[in-house]
Amino acid sequence: MEDGSSVYDFHAEIGGNLIEATIKEKQEAIYDYDDAISSGQEAFLLEESDESPDVFRLSVGSLPAGQTASVSLSYVTELPVQADDALRFFLPTVLCPRYTPQGSTSLTSEVPFVPCDSVPYSLSLNCHLSSLNGIASVKSNSSLSPLEYLSDDKTEAKVSLSPGFQFDRDVELLIYYSQAHQPTAVVEAGVSTAAEGSLMGVPLVMVSLYPEFSRSTEESLTKNGEFIFLMDCSGSMKETMEWESNSARRIESARDTLLLLLKSLPFGCYFNICLFGSHFKFFFPKSVEYTQQTMESAMKKVKDMDANLGGTEILSPLCEIFREPCKPGYPRQLFVFTDGEVGNIKEVIEKVKKNSAKHRCFTFGIGDGASTALIKGMAKAGNGHFQFVCGKDRMQAKVMQTLSFALQPAVTNVALNWHVPDGMEVVPVSETPMMLFSGQQLILYSQLKGKVDETAVGHVSLQYSLCDMEHKTEMHFALNCAKHSRLTAHRLAAKSLINQMEEKKEEQLLTGGGIENLKKNIVEMSSEARVLSPYTAFIAINKESREAIQAPLIRRDIPCGDYMNEVSLFNSGDYMNEVSSFDSGDYMNEVSLFNSAMPCDSSLKASLPKKKGSSLISKIFMKCLSPASNSMSELPVPVEEEKQKDPMLKLISFQKANGSWELQQELINLFNKAEQEVLQKKPKEISDKSVWATFLALLWLHGFNSHMKDEWKFVALKAVSWIKAQPGLNLSICLQAGNDLLGCQLDLKTLEL
Repeated sequence: MEDGSSVYDFHAEIGGNLIEATIKEKQEAIYDYDDAISSGQEAFLLEESDESPDVFRLSVGSLPAGQTASVSLSYVTELPVQADDALRFFLPTVLCPRYTPQGSTSLTSEVPFVPCDSVPYSLSLNCHLSSLNGIASVKSNSSLSPLEYLSDDKTEAKVSLSPGFQFDRDVELLIYYSQAHQPTAVVEAGVSTAAEGSLMGVPLVMVSLYPEFSRSTEESLTKNGEFIFLMDCSGSMKETMEWESNSARRIESARDTLLLLLKSLPFGCYFNICLFGSHFKFFFPKSVEYTQQTMESAMKKVKDMDANLGGTEILSPLCEIFREPCKPGYPRQLFVFTDGEVGNIKEVIEKVKKNSAKHRCFTFGIGDGASTALIKGMAKAGNGHFQFVCGKDRMQAKVMQTLSFALQPAVTNVALNWHVPDGMEVVPVSETPMMLFSGQQLILYSQLKGKVDETAVGHVSLQYSLCDMEHKTEMHFALNCAKHSRLTAHRLAAKSLINQMEEKKEEQLLTGGGIENLKKNIVEMSSEARVLSPYTAFIAINKESREAIQAPLIRRDIPCGDYMNEVSLFNSGDYMNEVSSFDSGDYMNEVSLFNSAMPCDSSLKASLPKKKGSSLISKIFMKCLSPASNSMSELPVPVEEEKQKDPMLKLISFQKANGSWELQQELINLFNKAEQEVLQKKPKEISDKSVWATFLALLWLHGFNSHMKDEWKFVALKAVSWIKAQPGLNLSICLQAGNDLLGCQLDLKTLEL
């Protein structure tokens, strides 16, 4: 399940009986489950993995011979905003084998893997979408039914996953709304039966804001910084981005992206690159100044980069990076590229959190199965931003958006102010954010205590300083409670509080304080809100069963699909021989998506197949592993062909570190012009051929690749800065000559000159 999901309900049905689960302290729930199984009762146990908070285990037993059980769980989650303003709903179906350092507990060592077409279950997905802003469209990396509107104003719609899903990729839905970036607020009534003054017992407001920075702020992007790129070169990075044989491999896509990043760095900054696997190696002993010489040296090494460093051991290189002191005046920005197949996730996140004052951490999850707990957890701990790159996603565009965040000047003096009528009090649940990024969604939760006047209006403002200027994002909201509340906001707020308390555990250990009281508080909050936590579990026991099951118990582990052809590393031959005897079960996921501060409420149902002739104990891992298939964007070609067919990346590869181009034959060939014609069109006022080459390159990017500006905008910024620094240059004459040569009709404003 995606990291941050709040699981709030679990029940089972067996023999016509509905068995509601209760939430208990985890060890107590495990004891009750084991006791029920040993007594021959039917029991169900749902728990969060100790190693990774985005993986859950469901244990079922003891099922009589020939018996079928159905289980259902429900959860809510926030939907992140993408670069193109879409909201992303993500249903992980891929659980990759996790590399675990020696001495750590392995998350996937006991998980059986089988070929994708042999998994004993199927998937159906039905989505109901609701938004006051109107639903424009829905895209997916999987085949969908046509979008069906349920209202004339397009505020409600439904869509389904087409039959035949092969568990060959994580499922991604991108939901586009008619009015993107609209601040919203939802006031939700509390539960009348909850304790007075408790989180669940009082009204709660969920606010979604979108801080937008002005154009002048974006133009003041910092040029001083230390950029460290931590690149996963483990063996699993050899896998393709998707299942087709002509798909680019993860390491190839990462390599092209790293080359583009190197070309986009501001002149005069500092940088270094570290490749890691079972061991790690830096390009330079320590970060070096970004010059033509250091850029060329790094590019040569990047081109030789391959997925040949063994397992995914990310903690050791992180420790080495944090051991090196930061350069005064050059804030450290850490970019992490990995397929997320890491076993010691909590250790890694804690290390990033401990050093968060020294850096900002930006993460990229590459390929299906990347751990959302690792990718999102590192970015949150390092006050940065995360991105996931799957299937046919073009990595370059997402990485360039993140680079713009990294170059953004630091935000200071962040303050959140609430204004409500007299007699009311606002008690924040969410912590005030330390880092803001332009256009990125910010979701906040607060309790409304006192007497709520539903005819009144509240007001919230987010204030911050940026580039010595004061900024404010604000909105007004009605205090009347939403009708037909499903306690979505309360459950998300409870999960937010649990996460905040869990993050304090490391601080308690460092200060020598006890963590037992902290665990006790988490268990109490989890029980009050019925939201799963690391220290609680859902337990359901069929107490209607009158006869104890006497037959021998046969244990069965439900397998995950494997598209890495590594079954022999994780399965025994005996188990593989048993797979064919399984009956088929199926999962059905019913999802409701609401665009009121963008939560998602989802229910997962699974029918557990029976095995004739014996009773059954069954353990389900709620993620599965498989290859990628259909997607939304253009089909990539193998990397060697792509380099020949993508003239934009080829042109960028010729740019110098200072932002200029030389008038070389390869550049002229990209313009589809003869060298003599290019030289004849050069204005006489231009004595330096590099000036003419740089002006033509800038014109060509704007004139023929404007749809990919997100990928080359920093390359263009460097070129503009270099051109402006050339003395005595008549830009109007250069523009006219360049337009005539290339057949463009651009003006100096478009070129930002």
